[in-house]
Amino acid sequence: MTGSVGDVILVLRRAADITQVELASRLGITQAALSRYENDLREPDDQVVERLGDALGVTTEFLRHEFRMQGAIAADAHMRRQKTTKPSDWKRVEARLNAFRMHSTYLLDRVPLRPQNRVLRLDPDEHTPSEVAGFVRAAWRMPVGPVRKLTRWTESAGIIVIEEDFGTHRIDGMSQWAGDHAVIILNAMLPTDRKRLTIAHELGHLVLHGDYVDGDMEEQANLFAAEFLMPEHVIAPQLMNLTLGKLSDLKSEWGVSMQAIFERAYRLGKASGEERQRFYRQMNARGWKTREPGSDLLAPEHAELAATVGRRLGETGLTRAEILRLVGARDGYATPFLPPAQILRAV
Repeated sequence: MTGSVGDVILVLRRAADITQVELASRLGITQAALSRYENDLREPDDQVVERLGDALGVTTEFLRHEFRMQGAIAADAHMRRQKTTKPSDWKRVEARLNAFRMHSTYLLDRVPLRPQNRVLRLDPDEHTPSEVAGFVRAAWRMPVGPVRKLTRWTESAGIIVIEEDFGTHRIDGMSQWAGDHAVIILNAMLPTDRKRLTIAHELGHLVLHGDYVDGDMEEQANLFAAEFLMPEHVIAPQLMNLTLGKLSDLKSEWGVSMQAIFERAYRLGKASGEERQRFYRQMNARGWKTREPGSDLLAPEHAELAATVGRRLGETGLTRAEILRLVGARDGYATPFLPPAQILRAV
């Protein structure tokens, strides 16, 4: 699908959390006129496009670019969120994801990535999520056992991982393909164990649901993540007689939550339904159901690929302004492809 000028305006406005009334006021036009632009009922002239670029922080070339991405600009992002999430929150975060998709596509069409690994795209009707997780681990030649530096492994396949404060704890992350590469956006508020599970969950979506749509997508992504992070043949012998102390030790070893480990044990038949109920009663009694102990002791996960692309472009002699133009952004626009500008202070 091709993204139009109207699509780009709409996504950037929502990503900036600006209403039609506010943007129209900045442009000096009516809300009705802006609505026509966003709905492709009218083409903005060069002067309006220039003002739109100023208001939204992007170049006029970016606004007029024809984005050819799966799902174009739209509402088909894979999403890990709670059922009680406000629609306004997930639409805003989805717009942020789509804005990142557009900027990364705009840049990487000009400066292609050459990833070490690739994202397999397999039909969930032909292979179980657990089988697919094993295929990915094998294709990437990952060591047996716990996954260390999960974000780095994910980025090794050319997946752009971006962290942002979503302003809500009810959304963990989203993902979508953008041309030949994919983007995962994570809630920066997440503890490390939940962040790792979210990355693995979104990777499952990208592998299983990039080309195929299935009614059980969330469950399939959960099963993929469980096997990817905790391969059955390695972790199963450790899942007997699970006490809170043993679960805490396993959390430190595997880098996932105590709840994820217990659910893995339950799914693999290593814990009964009665034991599962007792486990959650213990977690609730200690207040650990929403915030487990030990998460801050896990090795942190850091996204590096986007900033590395910008840094390497700088090493070729490009100025910050030139790199921003490759991203399709104007000075002052926050982009993960460049670190924040350093401000010199008098001492």
